[in-house]
Amino acid sequence: MTTIHFTEITTATPEQFIAGLTDFGPGRSKLFPNSHDDYLKVHDQGPGYADVTEGSGGVWERLHYNWSDPNHVVLTTVDSNLWGGASGHTYTFKRHADGATEIDVVIVREGKNLKGHLLAFVFAFGGKRVLAKAFDETVRAIEARNIPAAPANRAEV
Repeated sequence: MTTIHFTEITTATPEQFIAGLTDFGPGRSKLFPNSHDDYLKVHDQGPGYADVTEGSGGVWERLHYNWSDPNHVVLTTVDSNLWGGASGHTYTFKRHADGATEIDVVIVREGKNLKGHLLAFVFAFGGKRVLAKAFDETVRAIEARNIPAAPANRAEV
C-alpha cells in the first residue's frame, strides 16, 4: 500500500474548492486532468455525497464522495480495475487569517491485482511529484474559475 501526502495553499475558499471537486458535469477534465469525460458516470448523488466512476488512460475507479463535513472531504474507492482495499483520497481544509486556504491531501493506493501493485510501487517512488503537480493544476484551475469578472469600462457621456 502506498500513501502520498502533500499540502497546497490556495486563494480559493473550501466551499469553492469543494464546488469544483463535486462538479461532475462535462468538462471535468479541465479541473481534473486524470478524470476524462469518457469515463465519467454519476451513479447516485445527494446532499453531501456522490457515487461516481471516473478515470483516464485505461485506469478507472468508482468513488464514494463524502463532503458532509465542509472542512474534510473523503473519497473512498468502491471499485476499480487497479485499486482496492483502503484506496482513496482525503482533503482537509484549514482557513488562514489572510483568507487563504491550506489543503492537506492524502492519497492511498492499494493495488488489487498485479498491475495495481506495480503502479502503487511506482507511485511510492515518483508519484508524489506527479500527483502534486496535477493537483497544483487543479487548484489553479479552480482559482481561475472563481476570479470575479471585472466590470466593463464604460465611457462617460
